[in-house]
Amino acid sequence: MIIVMRPNATKEDMDYVLQRAEKLGLKPHISKGTERTIIGLIGPEDALRAMPLEAFPGVEKVIPVLAPYKLVSREFKKEDSVIPITSRLKVGGKQIVVFAGPCAIESEKILLEIGEKVRSAGAVAMRGGAFKPRTSPYAFQGLGLEGLKILSAVSKKLDMPTVTEVMDPRDVGLVAQYADVLQIGARNMQNFNLLKEVGQSKKPVLLKRGLSSTIKELLMSAEYIMAEGNHQVILCERGIRTFEDMTRNTFDVSAIPLVKQLSHLPIIADPSHAAGTWNLVGPIAKAAVAAGADGLIIEVHTKPEEAVSDGAQSLLPEKFKTLMQELQKIALAINREI
Repeated sequence: MIIVMRPNATKEDMDYVLQRAEKLGLKPHISKGTERTIIGLIGPEDALRAMPLEAFPGVEKVIPVLAPYKLVSREFKKEDSVIPITSRLKVGGKQIVVFAGPCAIESEKILLEIGEKVRSAGAVAMRGGAFKPRTSPYAFQGLGLEGLKILSAVSKKLDMPTVTEVMDPRDVGLVAQYADVLQIGARNMQNFNLLKEVGQSKKPVLLKRGLSSTIKELLMSAEYIMAEGNHQVILCERGIRTFEDMTRNTFDVSAIPLVKQLSHLPIIADPSHAAGTWNLVGPIAKAAVAAGADGLIIEVHTKPEEAVSDGAQSLLPEKFKTLMQELQKIALAINREI
């Protein structure tokens, strides 16, 4: 349920609503707009019905939220959310933010070399996995803590914020020490204990759509994070599993405008994991930007044939540079920038 406060509502009016809500075991979430303050109440329907909210001082109107995802919905917040990564970089505004880097962190030398290349091409943030969820238990699983330290060191040298995946609730605090954005991978989209743990973190969360998950399920997973108090959520479309086997996944370009209709959260695209091969990354990235994506996360490697993970879908730096130039034209056409 959403409570819209009057423009002239006082702090005492707000406090009264919050106190009554908490007494009934309801969890309030406050969203302050330019003109009005909105309070979202989450909890049992019986408790919500027990409160004569319309009669409370300072309350303008009460709106029931019909969607199962409450805090994520456009009903809760009409304007687009803009998620700050650093004081200078935000996701969800006019700028289309591009994260780029290798699938997995291999060494400081390699990561620094790739980071310098993608930064010079126009990427504003760096990706790199320290913990790698792999289909085979015998495949490279990542460098772990050593990888996080490398990521942090290169981030400082290049002055580029970073995103890396966290797989275990026990590692959230550790990863948060070294990375600017915590990534929840596709395989963990419905790992609810992990979602709750990152929900208690103060770091932005990049939530990828699951392999066979619906858009509703993606938004419900985002709701788990926000219900814990962390509203800094960035959604990511990375392709879903279908009957098609010519690509690694099937990129659902319609998910981008649909999510924007249903939710105020920003959404970026991962064309690398959708494609599975480097020569499809560019066309998918262009389609995502044209569809309204707020950013891209792209795998780049200086020697993809030697990469320990996902070399086949990694762009060479010169290919990435060309793609960035082409994407700038599309961004300009839709009144955005890269």
